[in-house]
Amino acid sequence: QVQLVESGGGSVQAGGSLRLSCAVFGYTYSGVSMGWFRQALGKEREGVAFIASDGTTSYADSVKGRFTISKDNAKHTLYLQMNSLKPEDTAMYYCAASYGWDIASHPSEYAYWGQGTQVIVSS
Repeated sequence: QVQLVESGGGSVQAGGSLRLSCAVFGYTYSGVSMGWFRQALGKEREGVAFIASDGTTSYADSVKGRFTISKDNAKHTLYLQMNSLKPEDTAMYYCAASYGWDIASHPSEYAYWGQGTQVIVSS
């Protein structure tokens, strides 16, 4: 059974940093693209950062230059390093595994989802 388990969320002040992790179980995720999404209260889920199976990355404009997505295939773990956090980054963050190998930016392109980890950034 495929499981994605996020960790690393928490509360920080604006300007601070957090590193999210997503452990993947029961899935050969090295051959598919992965992504981080977030959903703030009352808003739609939005894509934040994406990584293809070959390591190519892509970011939403709102986080470009501040967030970095990476993965460790040996550890079956996806990461999201978040620096210079802003109050508008406050949201539930989800990792997801897509159906294919190339960059995927829309939630409908993703087959498996984690339960989410909460990030709160105070001003």
